Amino acid sequence: MQTCPQCQSDEIIKSGILNDRQRYKCKSCSYHFTVNKLGKSIDKYYVTKALQLYLEGISYREIERILGVSHVTVMKWVRKHGIKKIHQSDYHPTYKILTSDELANFFAKRENIKGAGVIVTELGDKFMLIKWERFKD
Repeated sequence: MQTCPQCQSDEIIKSGILNDRQRYKCKSCSYHFTVNKLGKSIDKYYVTKALQLYLEGISYREIERILGVSHVTVMKWVRKHGIKKIHQSDYHPTYKILTSDELANFFAKRENIKGAGVIVTELGDKFMLIKWERFKD
C-alpha cells in the first residue's frame, strides 16, 4: 500500500499518468507524487571500487576516467559514507590498468616494486595496480 511521502497518510488516490508513471494525490495534504523512480541504478561494485580508489589517493577526476562514473557522484558517495582520506605529502600514488599477463610481467621485474608500496585490485576483466613512491626532490 502506498503512503504519502509528505505526511505518511495512506489516503492516496490515483491522479493521472506522467511520463509513463502513475501519479498519485494525497487526500490529506493534497500532495502529488509519483513512484517507481526511473533513476539510473549503479552497481554496488562501482561504489566500493570508487571508495577504495579514493582511499588510495586517486583523485575524483581520475576515478571518473577509470570507472566511468561522474566525479560528482563519487564525491557524494564519499560524503554519504563519511570517508576521510589520510593526507600524506611525502608519497604519491600512480596507477596502471593491466591485463593478467601485463601484471605478471610487472611483478617479474624486481625494480618495479623496490622502494614502493603496491596494491592490486580487480577492475572488470583487468587489474588496477596502484603504486606509492616517495616524491623525488
